[in-house]
Amino acid sequence: MEIAQVVGIAIIVTVIGTVLRQVKPEIALQLSILAGIIIFVLIIDKVRLVVDLLEKLAEQVNVNSYYLFIVLKIVGVAYLAEFCSQICKDAGENALATKVEIAAKIFVIVLAIPIIVAIMESIINLLG
Repeated sequence: MEIAQVVGIAIIVTVIGTVLRQVKPEIALQLSILAGIIIFVLIIDKVRLVVDLLEKLAEQVNVNSYYLFIVLKIVGVAYLAEFCSQICKDAGENALATKVEIAAKIFVIVLAIPIIVAIMESIINLLG
């Protein structure tokens, strides 16, 4: 059960990090980042399963996989930005965290443009 591993790692690192933060704050931050990476590695197979399932469903209902790929990239940008933003906040860099969040929002808008254009073209075709 992977969630038990994730929870176990998080609790252990939280306890160790709390103690280390008083003595060696820079090591506590590195430990936290390492734990985040380990948790990410633990769940990457599950993410792959979801992506594979979505690709199969898209094929079955004749959805253009190009648009599915865009949506998955948007989700990836959101998750990575959140991960990075939280690391920045843990390090006390709140302003930098905000910049990462703003950059991610801009990337999402840019990535979504082809979908927005396709929707607008569909509306125009329906009305025209």
